[in-house]
Amino acid sequence: MFPFQYDTAADEVAALDAAGGGARYLAGGTTLVDLMRQTVERPSRVVDINALPYRDIELDSNRLYIGALTRMSQVSANIQVQEQFPMLAQALDLSASAQLRNMASIGGNLLQRPRCLYFRDVNANCNRRVPGSGCAAIDGRNRTLAILGTSTECVATHPSDLAVALTALDATIVTRDRDGERTIPIADFFRLPADTPDRENNLAPGALITAVEIPVRPDTRRSGYLKVRDRSSYEFALCSAAVALDISGGTVRSARVAAGGVGTVPWRLTGVEERLVGERPSPELWTTAADAAAEGAQPLSENGFKVILLQRTVRRQLSRVAALS
Repeated sequence: MFPFQYDTAADEVAALDAAGGGARYLAGGTTLVDLMRQTVERPSRVVDINALPYRDIELDSNRLYIGALTRMSQVSANIQVQEQFPMLAQALDLSASAQLRNMASIGGNLLQRPRCLYFRDVNANCNRRVPGSGCAAIDGRNRTLAILGTSTECVATHPSDLAVALTALDATIVTRDRDGERTIPIADFFRLPADTPDRENNLAPGALITAVEIPVRPDTRRSGYLKVRDRSSYEFALCSAAVALDISGGTVRSARVAAGGVGTVPWRLTGVEERLVGERPSPELWTTAADAAAEGAQPLSENGFKVILLQRTVRRQLSRVAALS
């Protein structure tokens, strides 16, 4: 770990004033501290923002509001979240370990850096860490990496389970910088790697994430999150599926489906959704719709199995969620 200056921000103004010049914000620290130990992150200044008041969980008839400093375990344990947004609670419960969920913040989870082993090895070529250095993963060990949204510059998988659920739920990210408050639809928040993989999101430099807002819709109660991984706990997804369905009158009225563990960003499966809406629920429908999940996939040398795994995971979760009352 390299030397750094540590400061505590007493309020929002102090935090924003401290931004810039190589400074990084610290909330739970479950990602940043690890990366500093590995010397992947080398901030000259760390600004602790835990004194800021972004900790509310509020639900009304239109939306769920979650403060960015709320801990993951607090959100997943909230009864209103469990009842109205079971997909969200399940995604959080399936993330990391209980100890990490007690520390990790909602905002920090969304800003996780890649888990690609080449990104975390400072001796390996990685365009996310050192732009223009190359991507060792493309011709290297890539079993756990992405098959969707990749480029010739990067194939790293987005690591957040929470972000997959929020993508399916059409969440909005609320941010604040010196120019005031800004809202960013989650579909516009994460950036595909393209030729600038070091730019992972559209958060303005020095800005704070203050909250996440999720609209209340008819399909949010009938929802769930399925995570497939190499072991049953404390492991990142090989593939995951977030599904929300509104089924009434014997017809799928609306569908929201997103996948994790397979894309360079949380991947919305619009092709699956389009095949579901207006149709009568049946095992055949789940299979037909799930077959569209891997459209556009570009598997690498070691992760071709993810194409079938994605289709099967989506089909299984469609069936599960449809069976909920």
